[in-house]
Amino acid sequence: MIPYGRQSISEADIAAVTAVLRSDFLTQGPLVEEFERRFAAHVGVAHAVAVSSATAALHLALRVAGIGPGHRVVTSPITFLASANVAAHVGATPDFADIDPVTRTLDPNALAASWQADTRAVVAVDFAGPTAALPAIAQVARARGAVVIEDASHAVGGRFFADGRAWNVGASPWADLAVFSFHPVKTLTTGEGGMLVTDRADWAAQARRLRSHGIERDPSAFTEFTDEAGPWLYEMQDLGYNYRLTDIQSALGISQLSRLEAALRRRRAIVAAYNRAFASCDWITTPALRCPEDAPMTSWHLYAVEIDFAAIGRTRAAVMAELRAAGVGTQVHYIPVHLQPWYRATYGYGPGKCPVAERYYERALSLPLFPGMTDTDVEAVITAVRALQPSLVPA
Repeated sequence: MIPYGRQSISEADIAAVTAVLRSDFLTQGPLVEEFERRFAAHVGVAHAVAVSSATAALHLALRVAGIGPGHRVVTSPITFLASANVAAHVGATPDFADIDPVTRTLDPNALAASWQADTRAVVAVDFAGPTAALPAIAQVARARGAVVIEDASHAVGGRFFADGRAWNVGASPWADLAVFSFHPVKTLTTGEGGMLVTDRADWAAQARRLRSHGIERDPSAFTEFTDEAGPWLYEMQDLGYNYRLTDIQSALGISQLSRLEAALRRRRAIVAAYNRAFASCDWITTPALRCPEDAPMTSWHLYAVEIDFAAIGRTRAAVMAELRAAGVGTQVHYIPVHLQPWYRATYGYGPGKCPVAERYYERALSLPLFPGMTDTDVEAVITAVRALQPSLVPA
């Protein structure tokens, strides 16, 4: 079975983790800071804060940006639940604007048209790897006093073209903060984990306190225990969380970071092979980029196509079963978040709120994409998918 995604673990990764298991530190040791430094340098930002998941990073991003009760946070409905859930966790109202039908990312025009006066943040999701239209989204949001958070969970290591040049994902002038995911099927893994990046030192410092129960250990920053001295002293200056990444995970992340570019090249090659193979299938819509310059820079996490199931005379469930019987695993990314029961019951959302996203979901299917796929694997997927096309029988 070829799954839709799979982690890529090398002997160097295993050796790096084993070395930590033999060291004096397993949790918060020197490798966490080293991973942060290396990741910040790779992205091109001043500060990186390692946390236990991208969900934690998104939560902290809203906290440090001052988002809370009385505020609205708008994101894309085609995303994992966390992009919206974190707004509810800080007491804000999660809301959704529709997607662009071509890129499947947040549509700046839909964002502007549905804007409400209490909106204070936009979470722009880089769906499947290609980036959201950040310049246009920032133009809409900042003119109305809102911060822009780039949810780059799908886009680790990617770049995009805008304003006449290439920008690293997470380091463009159109996002105030960005977050990344290191889940096993992502382009870089720490098992579970995430990273918040920003150029603002105050936000980074606050995020570091919040990830560890709101604790401050630097005596120069103390507000109460200023008359005492000792290595045991700390202050809880805020109500924080246990969102820490470990040295074990950081060692894996550092090792994976060293071969990230090779993994991305392989992902791009597989996407290119798929695109060529499916170009003649008028019942498949392959993923598209905002501009052709992005092709050699995009960090592909998913290969999400749209299939006209009616045209091939099968339901999506039947297609998935047929492909599975042929040894090809698939998945659906994603059920529009505003259609989930909790969002319907809590906020009154429902069908018709984001019609473009809802139409996309009816046809969505993700095919296998991971760097460990061999050329034979890729050809097997192509053959199985193309075989779905019904034979043309003369009248």
